[in-house]
Amino acid sequence: SDNESNNEAEAEAGKKKKKNKKRTKKKKKAGLGAAGQTDTLSVPVSQLFPVSYPEGEICEYTDDNRKRTTDEEMRAKDRLNEKQIFDLRRAAEVHRQVRRHAQRVIRPGMDLTTIADMIENGTRTLVEANGFESGIGFPTGLSINHCAAHYTPNAGDHVVIQNDDVLKVDFGVHVNGHIIDSAFTMSWNDRYAPLLNAVKDATNTGIREAGIDVRLCDVGAAIQEVMESYEIELNGKTIPIKPIRNLCGHNIGPYKIHSGKSVPIVANGDQTRMEEGELFAIETFGSTGNGYVHEEGVCSHYAKNDGAYTSPRIPSAKKLLQTITKNFGTLPFCRRYIDRLGESHYYLGLKTLVDSDIVMAYPPLCDVEGSYTAQFEHTLLLRPTVKEVLSRGDDY
Repeated sequence: SDNESNNEAEAEAGKKKKKNKKRTKKKKKAGLGAAGQTDTLSVPVSQLFPVSYPEGEICEYTDDNRKRTTDEEMRAKDRLNEKQIFDLRRAAEVHRQVRRHAQRVIRPGMDLTTIADMIENGTRTLVEANGFESGIGFPTGLSINHCAAHYTPNAGDHVVIQNDDVLKVDFGVHVNGHIIDSAFTMSWNDRYAPLLNAVKDATNTGIREAGIDVRLCDVGAAIQEVMESYEIELNGKTIPIKPIRNLCGHNIGPYKIHSGKSVPIVANGDQTRMEEGELFAIETFGSTGNGYVHEEGVCSHYAKNDGAYTSPRIPSAKKLLQTITKNFGTLPFCRRYIDRLGESHYYLGLKTLVDSDIVMAYPPLCDVEGSYTAQFEHTLLLRPTVKEVLSRGDDY
């Protein structure tokens, strides 16, 4: 009958509707963004940004590279790197949120171990640390005054920040081995403002000068000129601010914080050029001292050499090497990280690995005692179409 055929047609149409409904993908809702983060850094950024992460500062290329921004071939190349860019932006957002918290909380009277734990535990939570998929990029550098870099507390270190200290905070975040390396300087005495301003200005100059086919020596020369245009008055003396000539920026590779190229902060004649697709940490250091650092004090930073090596004979060294390879690969680590894994009595093993060049040691780097040093650093990607300063925030 007509009724029956109508009912059949309706049922068929209903089935089709259901099928169509299944096909419609539910759109992910936009998250709360950075504003949704708690005071205790407890919300992973993937929950705050479920769809995509904020892009960094986008800088269009100039001169001969100007056409790259709209070139269709370059845009196609850019799309091939979408996964890397997604991972880097996620790591950068973690960095921004953790450092915002650190800048609010760090003050004189705090000890360095408390600060390092706060930064590292915050990073682990926000990036959802999971071995080689995501985690800490390298140990948190907390270098004070004349010490410019590579100081992180070892167990039993009770150094406390004083009112007159100048503290460099340098930490990294990785997602699938793509590392964001960014640093800032804090002080609680206004007399150091010219030093901090000089270094911030110099770093921004390096970022502005960086680009595809740019010679590294030209970036260094521009940084030096800006840094040396500043001076500071300390104890009635006017002191020129000097770039620390044996410290530099660097390119970054997957799971490798230093990947072969160095970005000088003085004119050094290096004709090597920056290339498309490279990831760079542009960092500058200024000093009221000699503008030259040397190794000083107890070592805390280490990294496994990624070259060939013969297996160590000493059992403690062999066991420690397995732990390092399993947990860090070629990512830098510090003694606190080994302690955290429950290893003990490993000093002989570690010394053996360093003496055999299987593990590289990176002791603290210091200028002359009594001087003050500052650092600012950002990570940028030379995309085919634009330069993206991934770690840029509204703080620096």
